[in-house]
Amino acid sequence: MRILVPLAIFLATLNTAHADDWPAPQVREVFSTSRDHFVRVTPGTSWGDTMGFAGAKKGAYATTEFFRRDGDGNYRPTARATLLNPVAPVEFFVSNDGRLVTLDNWHNTGYGTAVAVYAPDGKVTKAYTLADIFTADEIEAFAHSVSSIHWHKGPAYINKDEKTFYLMIKAGDDLILDLETGRVAYCRTRGASYLCRDGNDATKWGANSTMAPMR
Repeated sequence: MRILVPLAIFLATLNTAHADDWPAPQVREVFSTSRDHFVRVTPGTSWGDTMGFAGAKKGAYATTEFFRRDGDGNYRPTARATLLNPVAPVEFFVSNDGRLVTLDNWHNTGYGTAVAVYAPDGKVTKAYTLADIFTADEIEAFAHSVSSIHWHKGPAYINKDEKTFYLMIKAGDDLILDLETGRVAYCRTRGASYLCRDGNDATKWGANSTMAPMR
């Protein structure tokens, strides 16, 4: 028993650490499907503004540079902006007209700004926390780890129409974001019905044609 108890504690510690083991954020670039645009994101240093790092140093937030391909095939910078992410987004996506979608916070999935869309000039079109989209009960039902809320379990991409962003929450549940307006719709498939709502009011579900025409 003197051996087994410390071993069990050690293994439990390993499992907890593994569940929230993140590499250091890096400078990353993502291109649009057409490759006419790309965005470069440089990580910030404001760990003190993230959940679970109370007392850590606060500093600059993540920054981004927007680039567009000109007629000669060269990429020219068109805009620079500071993102809403203290360190970095977990994922980001670029549309063919140069709009940027960021998803989650580095080491803090589900906390802070969960999803945001930026115009080609770098200005925020719309940003959402989980509480803007889901009810408290829905958020509580998501899997939680030491530093993250694991609120989506499927693919994320800009749709072929290049006007909307799609994110699978789980099988049958989707999040759809209009890239121009920033409007969001949380949609569910129930039987033969596809119902959506545009906020965290669980009583306001409507037909897809009126609540999420962008899909």
